[in-house]
Amino acid sequence: MSSTFPATYSTLSTEALAAFIAQQYSISGAQCEFITRGVGDTYLIKAGDQRFILRVCRHTHRTAAQVTEEIALLLDLHKAGVPVSYPIPDIHNNYQQSLPAMEGERQAVLFSYAPGNVVRVLSPAQLQTLGAQIARFHKAAARMVYGNSRWTFNTSTTLFNPLQKLQPRFADNPEDYRWLTQAATQIADLLDKTDTSGFATGYCHFDFLPKNFHFEGDAVTFFDFDFMGYGWQVNDLMSYWQHLQLDVYAGRMKQEDADNMFSQLVAAYREHNSVSEAELALIPYLSLGFWLFYMGFHTTHDQFYTFLQPTTLKIYTGFLRNLASKHWSLIQL
Repeated sequence: MSSTFPATYSTLSTEALAAFIAQQYSISGAQCEFITRGVGDTYLIKAGDQRFILRVCRHTHRTAAQVTEEIALLLDLHKAGVPVSYPIPDIHNNYQQSLPAMEGERQAVLFSYAPGNVVRVLSPAQLQTLGAQIARFHKAAARMVYGNSRWTFNTSTTLFNPLQKLQPRFADNPEDYRWLTQAATQIADLLDKTDTSGFATGYCHFDFLPKNFHFEGDAVTFFDFDFMGYGWQVNDLMSYWQHLQLDVYAGRMKQEDADNMFSQLVAAYREHNSVSEAELALIPYLSLGFWLFYMGFHTTHDQFYTFLQPTTLKIYTGFLRNLASKHWSLIQL
């Protein structure tokens, strides 16, 4: 047996990371502060007035090829003028590091710092900016193809595969599982019968929630492309729409205000890129795939164990049932 007990996940030393960054990136006086755990660990790197973000992926959750594809997209988006937190090269002009952690190789990338803060409720000017910059991102990303290591968002990956992973978690609540399965089947049938040949496809962020972009005044910067993949780009508008609906459900916002905010976002988007009424009409139904995709991912990640408890799953399903009663007029459950 080795002298070190095996681990599936370790927390890397901030002191060791600071020394590594200082040497590998020639950043004198680099200091490292742990921020949060997630799909990977996030660290703040500071050196004088300079700030960067270091992301260290979990050994079991991101391959080198997946990280390479994300880097390529972000570099091209940055070159195209899309406001993203972008990878920083080291002294050898490498953007990707492989760190030999005790559980195995972990991929690490140093990113530019996204100035500003998370803003949950956006002003009209900020909605204008957000819609315009999502459109610019989509327009640029539609022309970019780097490989096939990332997700493709379709009914298998967003509906049925996650349901298979989730089935054991609903062992004590078969009624809600049957409802989710019925909803997924009917929505998949609806999508299959819809003419989607004209839908815009390309890379999607698939997680455009307020926690994943910063505003500094009316200027936005996107970050956290952990779940970027290929599919209908209207999915990104959907992710922000369902964030508004969740605020309505929680009593933090009135439905009229949510509708007005989303209309402003879409209007700003259309000033820079097209999105059809047919695409917008499917947004409420695509929301089920958003929730099931992430609920399914939670089954593979011990960080999200608490999100899979019966009471939490009941809350998620309750929100989706409410969404269905208010916004799913094209199917009968």
